[in-house]
Amino acid sequence: MSQPSDLEGRCDLLRSLHVPGTPLLLPNAWDVASAQAVAAAGFPVVATTSGGVAAALGYEDHEGAPADEMLAAAARIVRGVEVSVTVDAEAGYGMQPEELVRALKDIGAAGCNLEDTDHGAGGLRDAAEHAEWLRAVRQAATGAGFGLVINARIDVFLSALLSGSDGTSQGELLPEGLRRAHAYFEAGADCVYPIALRDPNALGSFTSEAPGPVNALSLPQGPSFGELAELGVARVSHGSLLHREAMERFGRVLESLRADSAADQPTR
Repeated sequence: MSQPSDLEGRCDLLRSLHVPGTPLLLPNAWDVASAQAVAAAGFPVVATTSGGVAAALGYEDHEGAPADEMLAAAARIVRGVEVSVTVDAEAGYGMQPEELVRALKDIGAAGCNLEDTDHGAGGLRDAAEHAEWLRAVRQAATGAGFGLVINARIDVFLSALLSGSDGTSQGELLPEGLRRAHAYFEAGADCVYPIALRDPNALGSFTSEAPGPVNALSLPQGPSFGELAELGVARVSHGSLLHREAMERFGRVLESLRADSAADQPTR
């Protein structure tokens, strides 16, 4: 796929790839080497994972890393590939909308993820309050002549999963998830991301009732890529799963090397 060289062209390309039923597949990267591998494999967009980037920098996820280090890592990734890059900007790092938009534009990000969890206070942000913040981000981007693609992450289902109250009741969370989806689209989001929504029936209802493109997280226990496409998903992310899998494989290689070296030691 031919890639535009200008930032606005990359924003437009990223936005155009959000097609319900023909989802954009994003194997999330965490450094320049992994991003270059994604691009070399033929994927038209590189998405970052905050969990993987934070771990590579020596911090915890969920805004445990300083914003300037996370954004610097994202900038290196943007410089290291010739495809559009969408940045996991977590909950915005406490930055004012104008400041966040300026930073994303300066590094050349075509898009960003913005989640509705308040990591400082813990728990979900008020939907109306978060929608107003997203609206301010959109207005700041528009004012800067920047077609930033905003993927508004909805953490209702993830919050329930982490609290142990998820089970098979994702359908019961749909009204709140959809309420947030409508508010975020109205505020100017291009896509919404009900992360951890994995029940096929609930996800199908969500995609059919959401007034815009929906991003799903690919999960081992969830629907396959083909099934997600049939459910009307427009974007499929892998989040931090590939980083975790890569590190687990690296750990197994290290264990094998250690075992081999121990076996080769002379007997005394």
